[in-house]
Amino acid sequence: MKFQHPTAELFIPDSLSEQAALARVTHLGIGAHQDDLEFMAYHGILACYQKEDQWFAGVTCTNGAGSARTGDYAQFSDEQMQAVRRKEQNLAAQIGQYAAMIQLGHPSSAAKDPHGTALRDDLITVLRATQPTAVYTHNLADKHDTHIGVAIAAIQAMRALPAGQRPKAIYGCEVWRNLDWMPDAEKVVQDLSSHENLATALNGVFDSQIAGGKRYELGVLGRRRANATFFESHSVDRADSIAFAMELTPLVHDESLDIIEYIDRFIQSFRNEVRAKLQSRLAH
Repeated sequence: MKFQHPTAELFIPDSLSEQAALARVTHLGIGAHQDDLEFMAYHGILACYQKEDQWFAGVTCTNGAGSARTGDYAQFSDEQMQAVRRKEQNLAAQIGQYAAMIQLGHPSSAAKDPHGTALRDDLITVLRATQPTAVYTHNLADKHDTHIGVAIAAIQAMRALPAGQRPKAIYGCEVWRNLDWMPDAEKVVQDLSSHENLATALNGVFDSQIAGGKRYELGVLGRRRANATFFESHSVDRADSIAFAMELTPLVHDESLDIIEYIDRFIQSFRNEVRAKLQSRLAH
């Protein structure tokens, strides 16, 4: 594969040839930053872990230069931070037994540029090489601008494929905003209860962020546990760990759908649900 940015790299943990490694991919995660995949696409990682017929591959779109840093990493330059974060992401790929790990190396500004095409074009290249059945990316209500840029680029890239090559399932996942607010009937509920040790190991790889001032490894597992406990109020927990996702598949398969109007439907559903509950209990 040929990519737009000179620092882009492909890492194959088991040293298979590029063609063979990419041809086996069934689940693909497309994240903005190093560690986003492990936090938001664990459902796909878990589905493929220690399987011979299902393989997860990851794409990290940006270079990590803007990472927060304190403590041992406080004096690291942007270049040093990029190198550390790239190494951490590849280590996660080894632990999670990924088919491949692709780091595109774009600056965050490229993901946020509404007129830029480089990231979209790179994602088209990845999608053509891997042809995954399922794709995990950021949800369209995420509050991080770079995450939104990556999600839109991913949708545009998938729409650019011939209809028969588009993934069958596309999920918008939780990172910088959870999806508990969505009506239950519209949530994609992902049971992540098994291999909690794997989740802990993957989340803990990113020392530059954890020791650097962000306890992501606690926050992510806590969110999943909270989702499981607070999902249903009148029954016992059906799972120990749950992630919620937004269904994005229609957006990819029906190009007539407007992205803003599509997410607005979820917001309106939430508004209507809240209003209906209040109105049913208020005297008029």
